[in-house]
Amino acid sequence: MELKVIDSKGQVSGSLAVSDALFAREYNEALVHQLVTAFLANARSGNRAQLTRAEVKHSTKKPWHQKGTGRARAGMTSSPLWRGGGRIFPNKPDENFTQKVNRKMYRAGMATILSQLVRDERLYVIEELSAATPKTKAFAEQVKNLGMDQVLFVTKQLDENVYLSSRNLPNVLVLEAQQIDPYSLLRYKKVVVTKEAVAQLEEQWV
Repeated sequence: MELKVIDSKGQVSGSLAVSDALFAREYNEALVHQLVTAFLANARSGNRAQLTRAEVKHSTKKPWHQKGTGRARAGMTSSPLWRGGGRIFPNKPDENFTQKVNRKMYRAGMATILSQLVRDERLYVIEELSAATPKTKAFAEQVKNLGMDQVLFVTKQLDENVYLSSRNLPNVLVLEAQQIDPYSLLRYKKVVVTKEAVAQLEEQWV
């Protein structure tokens, strides 16, 4: 199949022949969901912590007599049933959220996402992505000329000027081909890939 190649003004200037295995794969919603869920889960830091009934600050004094008050019996205020008491199954910092995705599944999922981006006309190809100077204003104007406001750029090798120019733009992200992930591909409205990056993606995933 062929992908649209655009110029610096966002106009279609040609086409590029690419692999059907990577850019014309049938959509698999369940697989894409599993990839994104695993990616977000693996990104969790696991730094939340709650206290057990032994760890909360409390008095060991019995709140009231066992019998005669008409109320339910209670031994300590640290009971999980009490407000301010400990948790029965508390979250701890060593909790493991990682999810494993097999290599073949990951490759198939990435191909599925790229193929769907092509079908939705959200993926474009450009000759190259460069910046003469590390100026955010100039790069923002370059993105505006493409007619895009929320865009992911994929390059074979990240240029320092491009990185410095784009890092303060909230709706623009520049990644190398080997760094792309399923969440970023789906998050941005448009994905612009350089010709060199397309070749590298085919080498990686086909």
